[in-house]
Amino acid sequence: MSIQLVVVGAGGRMGRRILSLAAESGQFDIIAAVERQGHPDIGRNLGLVAASGPVDVVLTDKYQAVAADVAIDFSLPDALERTVNYCLENGIALVSGTTGLSDQQREKLRSASAQIAVLYATNMSVGMNVLFSLAGKVASMLGAEYDIEIVEQHHRFKKDAPSGSALTLAENICRASGRDFNKSITHGRSGKDTLRQKGTVGMHAVRAGDITGIHSVMFGTLGETVTLNHTANSRDTFVRGALRAAQWLVGKSPSLYSMADVLGTNIE
Repeated sequence: MSIQLVVVGAGGRMGRRILSLAAESGQFDIIAAVERQGHPDIGRNLGLVAASGPVDVVLTDKYQAVAADVAIDFSLPDALERTVNYCLENGIALVSGTTGLSDQQREKLRSASAQIAVLYATNMSVGMNVLFSLAGKVASMLGAEYDIEIVEQHHRFKKDAPSGSALTLAENICRASGRDFNKSITHGRSGKDTLRQKGTVGMHAVRAGDITGIHSVMFGTLGETVTLNHTANSRDTFVRGALRAAQWLVGKSPSLYSMADVLGTNIE
């Protein structure tokens, strides 16, 4: 039996691939797709939007009352409250991969998870979630003598910086190494007196061309450097992870889940 799916942010880069791969998988029945008001594809057939063949659903800027199993949201933070309220009102499980959320918006997800199943992840890639785990473990094993720098690279159109994945890496590193996250992060460096402060974690954002996503964590001390790296070669790696998460989430009890739950191991 197909999973009844709603896609929020369906006209964006990620949304289009979700539509396409969900349709190709044969595991999902796409019953609604939502975009922001004024999007040029509003009213178009989803198959044309996603270039995946005919799908008898049109892209809309309205949250329609439907009997769906799960919604996947890769939109913008501004849309989060409407999306969460929509899922609450219709009893729909929610997979959210929207980054750049405020503390209040994250709290909105936590609050909603008391009534519906919610899965939130800054990165849906299986490989990236392994890196989240490794970064914390390596920081703990190497110790305080190793300087830590995080470099994330994305396409020129990405709005938030640093990326949600870079922040998750930093959070895991700080937790594993006993650092205070709020006091430890150094965002770039500029000036004539920028000597590295012991115990800090450097954070650097690159925006260029069509880079899908590259995250590197460098651990350096006198005499050696250890680097962990993840490169996403296409957005499809995130989409496949999101679809896997959606399949896993259907039928789960209300709670706030992560990709660690999907993968069956405590990796974060």
